[in-house]
Amino acid sequence: MTITSSAIRGRTDLCTAIENELSGLIGKRASAATAYGPDFARLWALAGQNVLGGKFVRPLLLMETYDALCQQHQQYGSADSRQRENAISIAAAVELLHYAFLLHDDVIDGDLVRRGHPNLIGSLLAEASTSARTDGRDGADGAHGIHAGSPLHWAQTCGILMGDMLLAATHQSFARANLPHELRLRLLDLLEHTINETVAGEQLDVGLGDGVIAPDLQTILVMCGYKTATYTFELPLRAAATLAGADFAVENSLATAGRHLGLAFQLQDDLLSTFGDPRRHGKDPFSDLREGKETAIIAHARTTHAWPDIEPFFGMPELSVGDGEHVRRHLSDCGAEAFVQGLIEEQMQAFNSQLTTTIPASVRNVLLDLAGQLEGRQS
Repeated sequence: MTITSSAIRGRTDLCTAIENELSGLIGKRASAATAYGPDFARLWALAGQNVLGGKFVRPLLLMETYDALCQQHQQYGSADSRQRENAISIAAAVELLHYAFLLHDDVIDGDLVRRGHPNLIGSLLAEASTSARTDGRDGADGAHGIHAGSPLHWAQTCGILMGDMLLAATHQSFARANLPHELRLRLLDLLEHTINETVAGEQLDVGLGDGVIAPDLQTILVMCGYKTATYTFELPLRAAATLAGADFAVENSLATAGRHLGLAFQLQDDLLSTFGDPRRHGKDPFSDLREGKETAIIAHARTTHAWPDIEPFFGMPELSVGDGEHVRRHLSDCGAEAFVQGLIEEQMQAFNSQLTTTIPASVRNVLLDLAGQLEGRQS
């Protein structure tokens, strides 16, 4: 779908409003952090650089859905400027939540880079390693992994702590929103539901990767729904409906559409990571295979005659480019690629069917625009 120039202007204005709100939230806390010393203040400085550099996918979805619902003034009533400011505040808090999850995820996965640049942990590791060398200490982590006193242990600890603080800041934004009491409680319940499902999804993901949980397809799909669909799509859509005063039937329809879209998004992300062009998506083309990540692609491959040729290489940290291409060919030839493409099509069909229910036409346009962006993405 082609995005009109007016839509682009509207999105640019929204990004500016969200960024201003985030700057205020982070700036206030960064200023207070100086009382605890330069190392603590450095956490907030790095967090600000990373949060403000995001794409704002979730807050934009919230605000565009909110504005579209408010346009249906015959049913919901138009929003005044103060109501919209409250919505922007919640949208900004959703971006803080996103970054909190990313920080914890980076610690769990051992990642130091995000989209080609050092993440907060990578930046702190580089600074700590330089400091250790300057002081005449060994900055390496040794043959026995991470240990107390190492730069990596310090950097990952800071990642966990910063994620914790951002979770607290998110809750504060929801709890202090200038909203009627019942409405604020609904949003707080939604926030708790989102955190519970996302954490449950992360636990499933790690359990699958570590071999603690059996890697069947249904479990993998549940994990994808919890980790991606709930907080990337369902949370912004439900929050927008709540803030706009939409009835519960509309909110539920939006949540269902969001779950289908979110699952399609994650399945597509797995396909891109394995079969996509790394020059476009910027990721290691074989990282999922080296990590031994249990995806729907692998779940299908396990059921085929090709699995004995794939299994020896799956989860091999030192997987070579040649071996990676060998595995990728087998995954395609055994039908795993086509199988997951079929799953994506099923989710998109269910998503499109959901649009014909109680979702207002103006909101359908927002969701169709988002679906169009996801279907055409290469990164």
